[in-house]
Amino acid sequence: LAALGDTVEFAPADVTDEAAVTEAVERANAESSLRITVNCAGIGNAVKTVGKNGPFPLAEFEKIVKVNLTGTFNVIRLAAHAMSQNEPVDGERGVIVNTASVAAFDGQIGQAAYSASKGGIVGATLPIARDLASLLIRVNTIAPTFIRTPLTEPTFARPELVEWLGEKIKLGRPGEVQDIMGAVLYLATPASALVTGTSLLVDGGWTAD
Repeated sequence: LAALGDTVEFAPADVTDEAAVTEAVERANAESSLRITVNCAGIGNAVKTVGKNGPFPLAEFEKIVKVNLTGTFNVIRLAAHAMSQNEPVDGERGVIVNTASVAAFDGQIGQAAYSASKGGIVGATLPIARDLASLLIRVNTIAPTFIRTPLTEPTFARPELVEWLGEKIKLGRPGEVQDIMGAVLYLATPASALVTGTSLLVDGGWTAD
């Protein structure tokens, strides 16, 4: 972060908190400069619908949906409202890129809540894009495969999971942060000026079966 110097201002916010997100969006749009919003907050768990400890705890299901799906929509609606007040630049007012998951299309055992929340993002992308098209705001979603991050790094200490991922990901490797950056940059720049309402799989061939 130090390398960014004064080029970035951080505005921490709980995506499920309307007031906190409103404040963060207002800071981002202080000079009518909010043009790009990327939703990437998300949580998950691995719990079967019925397991050795009984049924899936409803509160855990609701928490994951609240953060991943409701939180994403909360940011979309508030960011889009702010963007809609700004003058168009090169024919558009803004771009929103959401993060779903390959689990939205191919959920695994124990991913009921996570897959439901990410599937909801995919399902909402097209109608939201239709809602915002007349405001010159584009909306798209990426659906990544398993991505190597500090949060997921412990997985790579488990040989059986590494082997399983190698079988599922046809290109033979997990995703890296730069893979996601490339997809987001494409959807957030004029290179995709006619792309809206789509969900882009960045899955290394996971769903190629």
